Amino acid sequence: MPRAGLTPERLVAAAAELADEAGFEHVTLSALARRFGVKDASLYSHVRNLQDLRTRLALFAGGEMIERIAAAVAGRTGKDALAAFAGAYRAYALEHPGRYAATQIPVDPALAADSPAMRRTAEITYGMLRAYGLEEPDLTDAVRLLRSSFHGYCALESTGAFGAPRDVQASWDRAIDALHVLLQNWPHDTRTSDA
Repeated sequence: MPRAGLTPERLVAAAAELADEAGFEHVTLSALARRFGVKDASLYSHVRNLQDLRTRLALFAGGEMIERIAAAVAGRTGKDALAAFAGAYRAYALEHPGRYAATQIPVDPALAADSPAMRRTAEITYGMLRAYGLEEPDLTDAVRLLRSSFHGYCALESTGAFGAPRDVQASWDRAIDALHVLLQNWPHDTRTSDA
């Protein structure tokens, strides 16, 4: 491909494809340069370094993922919203394993604050959880619980680690039922800072 056709957006889109094909850990500047038929140095006028490329990929994939989640939860509340959110999360993670892996890397807080995708993720997630009557710091705790539950399930499922004969979808559905009950009955912190 001609060097003139390179843009940061095209590089990130190609990195997303490469991540899904070969794995996020194989997204390198050299691999991307080979894909475009150029020398590594040609990429440096579009991205600063590998970390910059991977951060851009994380934000790109996060934007794709939250758009899918937002469409799934639109007009839903409570358990319906939770199930739709979780289902869209899981579908994205399984369909786009490399892109999903990119969404798990730490992103500089200043970049995250400037990212429309990251802000939208917070709005959708916190909005869904506020319907359960949660406020801070419980909102943050609930987000961490859901993220770790969804991520753990998807990570295990993607490697075929669920060996029991029970249907994986049936277990997923029961896990969402259990998370819904937990969110409805969120334990109140009875500890006080005055003690």
